[in-house]
Amino acid sequence: MTCDQGLSVQFRTVLPQTPDWLESVHAALDKVLAEDSGSLVTTGQGKFYSNGLDLEWIMEHADQLASYRADVQELLARVLTLPVPAVAAVNGHAFGAGAMFALAHDYRVMRADRGFFCFPEVDINIPFTPGMAGLIQGKLTPTAAVEAMTTGRRFGGVQARDRGLVDEVADEGAVVRAAVELVRPIAGKNHDTLGAIKSTMFASAVTALRTPEPTGQP
Repeated sequence: MTCDQGLSVQFRTVLPQTPDWLESVHAALDKVLAEDSGSLVTTGQGKFYSNGLDLEWIMEHADQLASYRADVQELLARVLTLPVPAVAAVNGHAFGAGAMFALAHDYRVMRADRGFFCFPEVDINIPFTPGMAGLIQGKLTPTAAVEAMTTGRRFGGVQARDRGLVDEVADEGAVVRAAVELVRPIAGKNHDTLGAIKSTMFASAVTALRTPEPTGQP
């Protein structure tokens, strides 16, 4: 929906990240830019923001894993360099690629009392791709990145804020409102300028995200 006199477009994420979901998010981002929106706020449904990759779909379509993961990484690169200020209103659990999707936004507001922000890859034996690692390390301090990427720890809202995984926490029912208030003062930047700045800031991560994986990559 559109709010704040067209300054912010908010749409709901779903879980898990199916190929259809990827297409729907790209379509929503196309709309954000076509309508010359000044900012973006995303949120989830119920107790989830996003649980990340659709592991069930991957099991059923193993031959398409490389292209599926490339599509996920293209979306992460697009959000990372989106030419409008973007805030993730993390209303609940954000795991794996769902947490990466939140990190690709400029800012994150997370529910304080429930939900976990987690990168479980180390515990489910799925190594980070160079692009995914580059995204996380480009957004977090080295100390926070080591803890988040190598322990599989589940961070509650306050813990995530204290480590810099999210910027603010809010009570249930106030997460989206807090995200809108956070982005309101910086909405409406020139798209070309902001997009160029982000592309320069995150050039290494974007290049890694968009580089095809070697054949045989696990």
